[in-house]
Amino acid sequence: MQNPGEEVAGEYLKIILGCDFVEYNLYTPDIQGEIDVVGINAKEKIVYICEVATHLVTGLQYVKNKQPDNVNRFTKKFRKNIEYANKYFSDYEKHFMLWSPIVKNSGPNAKNNQLNAIAEIQEILKSEYGVHIEPVINEEYAKCLGELRRYAAEETKELKSPILRLMQIEEKLSKHVSRLNR
Repeated sequence: MQNPGEEVAGEYLKIILGCDFVEYNLYTPDIQGEIDVVGINAKEKIVYICEVATHLVTGLQYVKNKQPDNVNRFTKKFRKNIEYANKYFSDYEKHFMLWSPIVKNSGPNAKNNQLNAIAEIQEILKSEYGVHIEPVINEEYAKCLGELRRYAAEETKELKSPILRLMQIEEKLSKHVSRLNR
């Protein structure tokens, strides 16, 4: 079962980017592990491979042996994801995305700067595979949420995604309450 962060990414792939199929926690037996979210736009032959980290207090902060492990963890995950996509979607345009709502910038000289870690991950994977990792973080994440919220506000049918249904309820209630208060 997907978590709310994965659902946000998956719904964005479906609704905004036009994916026909979205799979959550895709187990990849021949390339050990799983991928958080995979979206396929069959008509345009585009595949979106997404890693999702939703840490609201610490930001994008994985640790191993009490030390930050973002770079090692995500380069390992994306290497697996890239190999999977190259094997099974060789004739597709591929987008590799890292979704995280809160990524902290501790300053340029800080020992553990999450934005610098993402830049390092991007640099490593660009060098090794020629692949660009697209960060959907901070303002970009907020922009994507806004696009989903606008969609939910305009939609009249009941939305099946619990996340979108909540947005739909909030938007409809807000309009209703503002009319009551006139």
